[in-house]
Parts: sequence; C-alpha cells; structure tokens
Amino acid sequence: MEKAAVEKAFRDFLRYLRVERNYSDHTVRSYHSDLRQFAGFMRERTKQTGGEAKTPLGPGQIDHLHIRAYLASLYRRNAKSSVARKLSALRSFFGYLVRQAEIKQNPADMVSAPKMGKPIPDFLPVDEAFQLMHGPNTDTVLGSRDRAILEVLYSCGLRVSELTGLNLDSLNVELGIARVIGKGDKERLVPIGEKAKTALSDYLERRGELLAGRPEHRALFLNYRGGRLSSRSVARLVKKHMRRCNLGRPLSPHGLRHSFATHLLDAGADLRAVQEMLGHVSLSTTQRYTHLSVDKLMAEYDKAHPRSRLQRKEKAEEEEV
Repeated sequence: MEKAAVEKAFRDFLRYLRVERNYSDHTVRSYHSDLRQFAGFMRERTKQTGGEAKTPLGPGQIDHLHIRAYLASLYRRNAKSSVARKLSALRSFFGYLVRQAEIKQNPADMVSAPKMGKPIPDFLPVDEAFQLMHGPNTDTVLGSRDRAILEVLYSCGLRVSELTGLNLDSLNVELGIARVIGKGDKERLVPIGEKAKTALSDYLERRGELLAGRPEHRALFLNYRGGRLSSRSVARLVKKHMRRCNLGRPLSPHGLRHSFATHLLDAGADLRAVQEMLGHVSLSTTQRYTHLSVDKLMAEYDKAHPRSRLQRKEKAEEEEV
C-alpha cells in the first residue's frame, strides 16, 4: 500500500476514534497495530507479485480478494477471535474512508468473519470466591490494597480497566456507590457491597503509606511506587492470590466479573438490573450468564427428579445385561 497515503489515512482514522468515538488509548493502539499488520502484508504481497518496481496499492485499490488473502494468512497462526478482531478493524477503517468519500465502497463488507462458538465464561463457585476474598494478608498495606481490589471486582462486577480507572472521587464509601467510566466513556453508578466497603475503608486508611512522601495521586489503587496500578498488575495479583489459596484453576480479573453476574442471577437477581450494573449495551450479552444457571438447574433436576433417577437406573441395568 502506498506509504504516504496510507499513513495519512491511518492518522485521520485513529484521530477520529480517539476524538469523535471516545475510544480508549488501549483500543486505539490495538486498531493501529492491526492496520499496520495489514499494510505490511500488502507491501509484501506487492513485492512477491510484481517486484520492487510495481506501484503499491492505495486504499481505494484494495478489494475483498486482498482482504480474504490476508485473513487466510492469519488463520495459520492466530485464533479465530484474533482474526475476527482484525477483520473488524479493517471494516471500521474502510467504513470511515467511505463516509469521508475517500473510497466508494467498503471491501471488508464482502468478507465473512470466522464462525466462533460462544465459550462459557470462567467463574468461581461461591465458596471459592469467598476463599479468594480472604486470601490477602491485610497486615501489610499491599495486602490491604489487594483485598480491596478483589472485593471491588467481585462486589461491583467491574472490568479491570474500569477498576484501574477509579479515582478517589469516584467513590462514596458511606453511601456504597461507585461512579464507573465504562466503554465509550459511558458513566454508570454501581453499588458497593458491605464487605467491599469495609475493605476499601481499611485500604484508604493506609493508602498514604504507598505515597511515602510523594505528591498525592488521584488514582484510587496505587502501586508500590505511588502511581496508578496497571491492568497487568491487577491480573498478576489475582493470579498470585488464586495460587496462594490453592484454587487450582486459572482466573483473570474478568473471571471475577463473570462470577459477580453468575452469582447474582443464581440468587434471583433481575436480568436487566444485572445488565445495568455490568454496563452491557445489549441484554443478549448479559443473557449468556443465564445459560450457566440453566445448566446448573438441569444438572440438579437430573440428579433429584424421580423420573430422571429411574431413567438412569434403567440405563445402568441395560448396560449390565
């Protein structure tokens, strides 16, 4: 692809995502990376088919066959979800160029995304979630911080980026309310449970120890250097406390969000209330957690209902014969 034209198109598109769509820096970087990967593929393809002397293709000369060839090259070393994300980035980019009248049609619209199953979200049973909450040693300030982080993730169902984006003025601990900035800079209010309120109060009393004479930082959760805690650090501390509690399964911070939703719905919470607390735009996104509850219900039914027990007994007798 022609370098000057492509670089300008990329800059304009990324500025549009950041300024007009209010996308996070992390999301914009992901789009940039995916688009650069496609541009690199097209440059290599041009060399292979026409040599160095052949004129590179500009954005308006890309068609659906180029995009299909690119996706085919990705399947060999990428998961379907990654391929789908990269195709989505191309659709957004070329869609932007159509709206800007830079090109006439979006070539990515003619390319189908890979079909993917809907994986069941990872979550903890209630007793293991309780065990994890009590994992950190609160005798230290870092342990007190970790306890507060785990309690807030599980109590509020936050995304890890929402948690690390919390500031001191995001909370009203007395009222038990957190003001959360979610995807697309959308704000929502989320209740804080009693255990999380206690853990937050304990942490806030000791938070100054992490500053150690450094200037005050507006971030709620600080690292040991007194700066804002990163999403990667939160993932590491969740993994550390899962291991210390001998909970033999991998779990990301997002797994505590899944646990929050699953446990609320299991206990009879209203689906739309859970949708609001999670910050889901579509109710269908929240409904996937109901499948977990239904599966559990069916298992209990098969185990307890007399007709189901009779069927299992008859099947066992047939196998003996």
